[in-house]
Amino acid sequence: MEKGVLVDITRCIGCRGCQVACKEWNERDAQKTSFKGDFTNPAKLSSDCYTNIRFIETEKKGEPAWTFVRNQCLHCKNAACVSACPVGALTKSAQGAVIYNYDKCIGCRYCMVACPFDIPKYEWESTQPWMQKCSFCSERIQDNMLPACIKTCPTATMYFDDYNKVVQEAKKRVASQSGNYINHIYGLDEAGGTNWIYISDIPFDKLGFNTRIPDIALPDLTWSVLAAIPKKIIGIAAFLSVIAYFRTREVKEEDNS
Repeated sequence: MEKGVLVDITRCIGCRGCQVACKEWNERDAQKTSFKGDFTNPAKLSSDCYTNIRFIETEKKGEPAWTFVRNQCLHCKNAACVSACPVGALTKSAQGAVIYNYDKCIGCRYCMVACPFDIPKYEWESTQPWMQKCSFCSERIQDNMLPACIKTCPTATMYFDDYNKVVQEAKKRVASQSGNYINHIYGLDEAGGTNWIYISDIPFDKLGFNTRIPDIALPDLTWSVLAAIPKKIIGIAAFLSVIAYFRTREVKEEDNS
């Protein structure tokens, strides 16, 4: 059954529990400031940070306020990154997750270019770089467990369920509490729809969301561009696939040693 998540921005208190749980589950390093050596809140997503909380100064009822916005892969229903990958390193699961398979990756980074939400991140600092992003805790979902970020949230900011139920809940909240929400569900139509959707009491463009993404699936546009790539590039991709094969084998041998 296809799963989805509703992120209710009005409920987030900026505790960053989801961010910590994500790092813990995915065994990603905490980031340090370059001048103090202490740990800091990441300003944006990176190869070590699959989800982060944006702190945005806003105004509510004429008073200054803070709004906290969770940022991670939205897991597009018809993902441009999946379509752009020439070797099938990215796939869309039946449960709704866009999953990355490093065994197949050749490091072309087409996924980074294709993503309208600027989500995939490359390990530029590594000598054996891979692409990194939120996996929707697909292995936990397969075991009938909640994603780590959702399990740790103390304010029920995220509602996880079957996708259709998530959409129904979003529409119900917006309709029944019209004074508390703007009349827009972000991700319901953007890029053809995403498995993570948002509701808010503040216009999304004021919260850093890309509101210029068309309400159509993007793979058709992706391939209209990729089709113009010369055949020589296909040969380069094949060569990179060979390199990726040996690189992956080397990593596996190190893990097994």
